[in-house]
Amino acid sequence: MRCIKTSSGVKNYIALFFGVAALSTSAIFVKLSTAPSPVTAFYRLLFTALALLPFLVFSERNRREFASFDRRQVSSIVLSGLLLAVHYTMWFESLRFTSVSSSTVLVSMQPLFSLLWGFLFLGEKVRPSAVAGCLIAIAGSAVIGWGDFAVRSAALFGDLLALSSAGVISLYFLIGQVTRKNTGVIAYSVFSYFSSAAFLLVYALVSKNPLSGFPALTWCSFLGLAFLSTIGGQFVFNLLLKDISATMVSMGILGEPVGTCILAFLILKETIAPRQFAGIVIIMLGLSLYFFYPLVKERGH
Repeated sequence: MRCIKTSSGVKNYIALFFGVAALSTSAIFVKLSTAPSPVTAFYRLLFTALALLPFLVFSERNRREFASFDRRQVSSIVLSGLLLAVHYTMWFESLRFTSVSSSTVLVSMQPLFSLLWGFLFLGEKVRPSAVAGCLIAIAGSAVIGWGDFAVRSAALFGDLLALSSAGVISLYFLIGQVTRKNTGVIAYSVFSYFSSAAFLLVYALVSKNPLSGFPALTWCSFLGLAFLSTIGGQFVFNLLLKDISATMVSMGILGEPVGTCILAFLILKETIAPRQFAGIVIIMLGLSLYFFYPLVKERGH
């Protein structure tokens, strides 16, 4: 039984690794987009939902499951969509007041929230090695963005928005962890992404952001965000939530800055500063402690 469990755990880790690698392309596509942030988020989730829709429409099992959703399931999935929209809105708004690196570091605090929510709402036990790995990886993120922290009232407001968005996205994954136990990934994801896109559309319209008139590169960025970053990344996380905890997913996402730095170096020709390299090494140490220590301990027994 231990071998089966360990084998399953390794497969989940591999899927999580590739999901994080796909998610790491987000910053690249966002940087190539000239659309306002809420509009970029709206098209990202709309195109994702539309791409997954045929798998719902042309599958009798998925259609049956979707039609059988009870009020509680509908409420949970719509709430998850709202939380995802709120996360994007708060995170993008934070970028108006604070630096990109500062915002990204604070958003990466989501594993701490996941540990807290899991303990409070699901009674999950917290391993000392998990806490240690989490803190080390977050320290690595802080090293990457350390030079961009500023002590100004506007920057502080932006930092608070970014930190709050970390708490919101960790709640999104927590709801996904609970809901996915009895819900298929296609029905859950399509409903959740359409709900989130609807909320973001309202926000974009209220904010009077344009929904058209963008160059071809921006529309290609929307498609890249949908098919690679979201379906290849976040959709994979939704798939894994049936077998692993929201905290584990959040910890995996801490590897996103590593992938983004590498992709920025390869695609945008941005250099990796010594501080960034040191942060990458620290993040990898923290993630290794979190993910591989339980496997090594299990095999040792």
